[in-house]
Amino acid sequence: MERLRSLIRDVPDFPRPGIVFKDITLLLGDAAAFHAAIGALAAPYVDQGVDLVAGIESRGFILGGAVADRLGAGFALVRKEGRLPSTRIAQAYTLEYGEAVVEMHSDAVAPGQRVLIVDDLLATGGTAGAAGALVDRLGGDIVGFAFLIELSALGGSVALGGRPYTALLRTETDGGIA
Repeated sequence: MERLRSLIRDVPDFPRPGIVFKDITLLLGDAAAFHAAIGALAAPYVDQGVDLVAGIESRGFILGGAVADRLGAGFALVRKEGRLPSTRIAQAYTLEYGEAVVEMHSDAVAPGQRVLIVDDLLATGGTAGAAGALVDRLGGDIVGFAFLIELSALGGSVALGGRPYTALLRTETDGGIA
């Protein structure tokens, strides 16, 4: 995990003043670290019968697609409002620096499918909670959530509704990752 930590850089005041963005592009560009991160994100769910991984735009697409492949599961998109071309459902939520809406195609999850939701970062939990609400509305069975990083001090795990989750790296502040 030390190698993974070393490949995540803090970018102060992005995308807005006061936010410390966790940039994972160095990790994604390092083949060994990327492989290790995907393995660690997938490992707790290998024997959980995951049918579908739902990746949250945009870094969740990268991580979630690779986790889906590792688990032999399908992949579904959770996108920002207005970016899906077919019939969709929407969920509004609050995030650490504003409000937003995410959507899924209305046929992305079949009732009873076992779904793992993946994103790069758990902060306040708004985005992940909204993704979970979408999967619930479509009749999916949420197996859990998997995150590369958790900003523990922001309490985002509360928004997951008591469902199991994995975070590979945690920080108690907006600063360095512990």
